[in-house]
Amino acid sequence: MEILQRDELKRGGFAGLRETRLVMDRRLFDGRAEIGTWDGIGNFVYLADARFLPKGETRLHDHKEIDVISVMVEGRIAHEGSLEHGQTMDSHHVQGQRAGGEGFSHNEINPDDTENRMIQLWVLPERAGEPAGFKLYSPKQGEMTRVYGGSTNQDETLDSHTLIDVGLLAAGNKVTIDGLFLAYVTRGSGRINDKTVGDGDLIRGENLEFNAIEPTQLIVVHIDQSN
Repeated sequence: MEILQRDELKRGGFAGLRETRLVMDRRLFDGRAEIGTWDGIGNFVYLADARFLPKGETRLHDHKEIDVISVMVEGRIAHEGSLEHGQTMDSHHVQGQRAGGEGFSHNEINPDDTENRMIQLWVLPERAGEPAGFKLYSPKQGEMTRVYGGSTNQDETLDSHTLIDVGLLAAGNKVTIDGLFLAYVTRGSGRINDKTVGDGDLIRGENLEFNAIEPTQLIVVHIDQSN
């Protein structure tokens, strides 16, 4: 098991936000990956931990043939763009956008006078040329919620063999996942395979056992083991 600490990496950003990139997979960022960042697993290729400045925004930009998953940690985001224009994300909400071959444009805006915090993850699509799509989730307290991945015969999530779960855990909650995983702690702390981890720790390993020490927000990327 390995642990990558956010605060040991370069802090950058663009437009109205400042961010630290922890995953910059060489399949997508060959020759451009920042020093110290990791590759992903499955089709997961990117993770950035961002804070928007007060009234800050990403500015309108385009995506194509990428799935973009946004996890709110603190504050709010006002979403503008070609998918679900006018949608708002509050703390703990998760937004999934599939660009596909159709593509989408979006601008994420902090509407408030205080900084907010959002985690963004990218996953490569398994099939080219898919239509664009949009999902919004409100993870339940005390459990892990699937926000990305699953079979093609369901529409609760954007389908993929790469799975992303987000947990709003209470002290004492336990999470177990078989196989390879990447887990990112965005609030609180816990014991993971006998090591204590906290906010800003990205963990890579096999066969996850996480026990929350206090209220904790946890993002886990893993691979569908059913096929």
